[in-house]
Formats: sequence, structure tokens, C-alpha cells
Amino acid sequence: MGGLTHLIVFVSMLASITLLSEAQYLLPIFKHEPSKQYYTIVYMGSATTSSPVNLLLDLGTNLTWLNCRNIKSLSTLRVITCKSSTCKSIPGNGCDIKNTCLYTQPRPVGKDPNVTTSRVVQDNATIFNTEGGVPPSVVSFRRFTFSCAVQKYLQGLAPPISGVLGLSPGEYFPLWRQVTSAFNVIPKFAFCLPSSGVGNFYIGGMSSYYTPPYGGKKTVPMTLTPLKIESGKYLISVTSIYVDGVPLTLDASLLEGGAQLSFVVPYTVLQTDIYSALAHSFTLKATNMGMSETPERAPFKHCFKEGASGNNMDVSVMEIGLPGNGREVKWRFQGANMVERVSETVICLAFVDGGKKPNESMVIGTHQLQNYLIEFDFSTTRMAFSDPLLLHNTSCST
Repeated sequence: MGGLTHLIVFVSMLASITLLSEAQYLLPIFKHEPSKQYYTIVYMGSATTSSPVNLLLDLGTNLTWLNCRNIKSLSTLRVITCKSSTCKSIPGNGCDIKNTCLYTQPRPVGKDPNVTTSRVVQDNATIFNTEGGVPPSVVSFRRFTFSCAVQKYLQGLAPPISGVLGLSPGEYFPLWRQVTSAFNVIPKFAFCLPSSGVGNFYIGGMSSYYTPPYGGKKTVPMTLTPLKIESGKYLISVTSIYVDGVPLTLDASLLEGGAQLSFVVPYTVLQTDIYSALAHSFTLKATNMGMSETPERAPFKHCFKEGASGNNMDVSVMEIGLPGNGREVKWRFQGANMVERVSETVICLAFVDGGKKPNESMVIGTHQLQNYLIEFDFSTTRMAFSDPLLLHNTSCST
């Protein structure tokens, strides 16, 4: 889909969304199905010659980086020098022989573990804005700080993607932080990952979300839980895990580190003991429904051929227990968020065994995050999450 088509689709979609807030900055979200990578479009450069650049969404990248050769006009591009206050405020900065500021950070995807080292620059960026529920308009965001990487660092990115959008909880340079600082809005962002079509990424000070397909004039109900920021990761505390209302029997130490949220992990990765307990409960339910186990289909270990029950993706319901306001709240996953259909008659449990000693016992991937409205509010250090939108006859897709 071309840049102009993307723009038309997104503006048309935004015209049907009313946001109960004063100022909101928006970006579209697209899914590259073969790779399961989620990306957005940011228009870079001057208003008259701006270039659409597809950027992978990543919650772990601090400073946005991209192949600057995709920017048609470099007339507004400004190179950041080593002695500038901007360069000095970037943790881990470096310099080259031309006194240009450099930044090095890990790449989120790809088999090569090398990091990305690139020149720090500033340019104009174009995003969308709405205020008081009015139709969206285009707004220029000047002095957007990012870095220019060379072509070799694009290894692992899907063909339409030419860089990575920094969305980490860093103090200075992730996109959401730059936007909220530039336009003086509440430091928060929210996202709705689509299973297909166009989803939504929101930055700024909305207090609630209002989508006409969702029950007419009803807002999307949200549940709150504390948001933890540790080592540049977004984490939520986990008190328990339930399958069909029954708590899994787990060593409590496995849940102590909480769960990390990721935009670049396609399927939730679980420590082996957690995965095995979930798979055991799921298998019992599936076989009781008349399904039969089939050989594993990478990356999935537990797959099932549907029997007399027909096409039925509602096998088990998993709930993650989280701390709420003085009580446990539950984040519910079911149906399409629990399984992946790999053929006309075979479904697989859409979770991955991460081994006995992973860095994180639980990393929640994009397949499980699809079709939820999720918000990170840094002014209150809380995460808000909706019910599965499919339960209310709507979704993140447009």
C-alpha cells in the first residue's frame, strides 16, 4: 500500500473516532502479516517535500533510527554536533572524526546481535492532531531528534520497513516523550494493535477513548494496574495466572519479575514451567472438546486438529492476575488471542516455550495484545487495559 493510500485510509478512519480530550496526537498502525511486525508511517522533511517513512514500533528502542536515504529532501535536516546540549543529553553518546554526534543502541530484530551506530540528526516530522473531538488535521513537529543508520542495519526488518520508532520509557528522546514535551500535553500514550487493517497509536492527554462502533456512544471501559519501569522495560506485576478460572500451580518465584510487554515478540514467551502448566490445562480442555493432538508446528509445540466441534477457537480462557486498587484485577485472553490457526482444521496454542532460565519469565507478545486498547500513563505510572474488544463486536482494525 502506497504512502498516499495509507494517509487517506488513516484520515478517513480518524474522522469516525471521537476522543474525549483536548489535545491528541495520532499515528496509524499497520501489520506486516508475513513477519508479524507492526509499523507506523511518519512523514519526514519539509511540508512541501515530506517523505513517508515506515518505522517498526518498538518499546525497547530509545532513539528512533532510520535509513535517511528514504527522505527525499534533506534541506531541513540538521546534523547534531558533539558539543551541542542535545548530544550531551543522550546517554551513551559518542563522536566521529567530523565532530558529529553518534548514538549506539541494540537492534530489536535480526539474527545479527550487533548494535546500531548512527549519526544523530533533527528534522521536521508530520503527525496527526485532534482537539476537542474535531476531525484530525496534519501538524508539523519540528526538531524531531532521531538518527540516520546505514542500510546494513535494516537486516531483520520486513521489506516495507526502513527504521525503528523509539517508544522506550527513556527520559528524553523516545517519540512519545518528544511529542508530549513539544506540545505540552500529559505524558501518556495508548495503542490498539490491529489483527488486520489499520490500528491506532495515540500520544497525549486524553482521559478516555470513544469509538462509535463500540456500543454507539459508550466509552471503552478500562482496568488499571501499576506500571513498572525497570532497565528500560515496560513491566506489570503478576500475582497469579488462571486457566478457565482455576489458578495454575506455579512456584511463586516465577512470577516475581512480572511480565514484560513487547511490540517485537510476535507470540508470548513463557518460562518452561509456566508454559507447561498452561499447555497441560489447554490440552485437557481441547481433548475434552473432541480435538486431537497433531505434530507441533514451529514455533508452536501444542497443536490440535479440530473434530466434531468444528471451527472453534474458544478453547480456554487465560487470565493474568494483576494488582488493582486494593484488590486483584484480571487481564483476560481468549479465542483468537489464545490460539493461531495454521491450517483449515488445525489450531495451535499461540504461546512459546522460552526455556528454563530466560531473562524474563513472561514476555507478552503482539498476538496476545491484538484488539485491546492499552494505555501507558507516565503521570500516574499506571497501565490501563480494555476488555477484549471482540467481546463488544468491535476491534482495533478498520
